[in-house]
Order: sequence, then structure tokens, then C-alpha cells
Amino acid sequence: MTEVFIGTGGWAYFHVPAMDSLKAYAQAFNFVEVNASFYSYPSLSQVRSWRNRTSKSFHFAVRCHQDLTHRILLQPVPEAFHAYDRMIKICKTLKADFLHLLTPPSLEVTDETIAGFQEFFKAVDMKSVRVAWEIRSVQGRGLNPQLIKLMRDHGIIHCVDISREDPAYESDVLYTRLLGKGVHNLYQFDDGELEAISRKVDSASRVSYLSFHGIRMYKDAARFKVFREEGKFPQVTGSTGLDSLLEVLREDTRFPCSKSDLMETQGWKVIDLSMDRRVRAEAILKDLPEKVYESLRDVNEALQ
Repeated sequence: MTEVFIGTGGWAYFHVPAMDSLKAYAQAFNFVEVNASFYSYPSLSQVRSWRNRTSKSFHFAVRCHQDLTHRILLQPVPEAFHAYDRMIKICKTLKADFLHLLTPPSLEVTDETIAGFQEFFKAVDMKSVRVAWEIRSVQGRGLNPQLIKLMRDHGIIHCVDISREDPAYESDVLYTRLLGKGVHNLYQFDDGELEAISRKVDSASRVSYLSFHGIRMYKDAARFKVFREEGKFPQVTGSTGLDSLLEVLREDTRFPCSKSDLMETQGWKVIDLSMDRRVRAEAILKDLPEKVYESLRDVNEALQ
């Protein structure tokens, strides 16, 4: 049976009254991907405090600092080895399972850069921490066969968003970062998408790590966890039908706004059409007449 670790990209916004955010998060989930390390190097004392605030059974992954992935682009220069060693020390202190590398769309995968990757990975310690590599420059076009061979030879996991595509090759571990099909971080997975992710997990490797991202990542991860444990999805709001729509609109809608404004800023959200059926808000908002709405009451009256 597949062993599944479910979490999100960080715990900073996981708020429970009168509780430390990380401790509260670790009671809800069994895995987290540290995202802050992409922007700045955490001190080892800070990293130790993260480890000490969670149980031994809680799992970490660490995003590699952008120095290595975006500025040096994994090329074999002294500064690259220094950055990698620094990240490995962080991972070892944290007892992290993975170091996640994200290379940008600006990176051109050529014979020359592949030769550089090969020299870099041959020179570094690949045994102490497993590497998962997300290569955004070639998403949708397939990986270069030479690059696939390099990654497999070094035991590197091909990290993709399995809600959008499949890894280029099978690995003993599935590591996926789930952002969905939205613009930037504005997205929420519906039940059908989460079920499809679950099926992929079951048909994939023996061990799977899922890191949800985006503005609704905690809800998405929690709903996925409940589905895996109970076989059904919980509600996303405290009401159903039009009341559910009004509940999510109440969160952050700025009035006055047009129908197109509502569709763009609110349509991506998932609401409870009934206790057992969820849809995107756009499924109801599309029935609004074309006009400018001055308030939530205005929207409510138009949809009655």
C-alpha cells in the first residue's frame, strides 16, 4: 500500500489561537516543505528549533536557495558547491528527507548546460539527502533524454505537479508540488481533481510526498487527507447553495465590481452546492446579469 505524506509549502499562515504555528501545523499534517529557505538561508539554530517543535515522525523537505538554482543555474563553480553544502547542512540539521531544486523557465537545457549539471552532481554528496528537481524550463515539452539519464543515474526524483502532468520517468518516490491550473497562487482544487490526484498516488510509487501550494493550500491538503482516510470529502464552507457562495464572496470581494470582476477574482473558489457536491463559484456567478454590483446584497438579489 502506498505510504502518503501530505502537507503544504510552509506553516507561516497556519493560525490556531494561542498555539505556535508550526506545532499546530504538525498536529494537522505529517509533512511540510520549507519554502522560506528559497529566499534566505535559515540559521542552524532556527532549523534546530523547527525540528525540536515537531515529533520524530514528522517529515520535512527543504527548498534550495535561489542562489544555486536561479543565479548559478547548477553550474560547477565554487560558489555553487558552497551554496549546496550550506543547504545540505540545513537538511541534515533538520533531518529533512529531501532537498527540492526548482530551476526557472529562463534556464535553457542544452548539451553545454547538461554537461555542467553532470559535473556538478558528480562532485557533490548525493547520498545524505535525496534531491527532487522541478525543471520549469521544459514543462509541457518533455525532458531531454540526456537529462533524464543524468537524473536517473544520480537518483534524482523528477518533481512535477501531478494535477497537470506526469513525471518523465518512474522513481521509487513520488514528490509532487501541487499548484493547480490557476493564475499565480489563485486556485482551489475541486473534488474531482483531488480524486484524480489520489488515483495517481495509488498507481505510482510506494512512497508519495504531496506539497500543496496556493492561497487555499491548507484547506486543499486537509480535504485530501480526509478523503484518503474516510473516502469522502468534507464541506469547504459552513453552508450550501447560494449561502455558500455568499460566504466565500464575503471574504474579500471589493465593491463596486462587475460580473467579469467577480468571475476573475472569485470564480476559482470552490463552494458547496449541496452537502455532497462542490462546484467552482463561477458555476453560479455565470448566471449573473451583466452590470455593476454595489454590494453583496446586490449579488444575492440578482441570483435569487
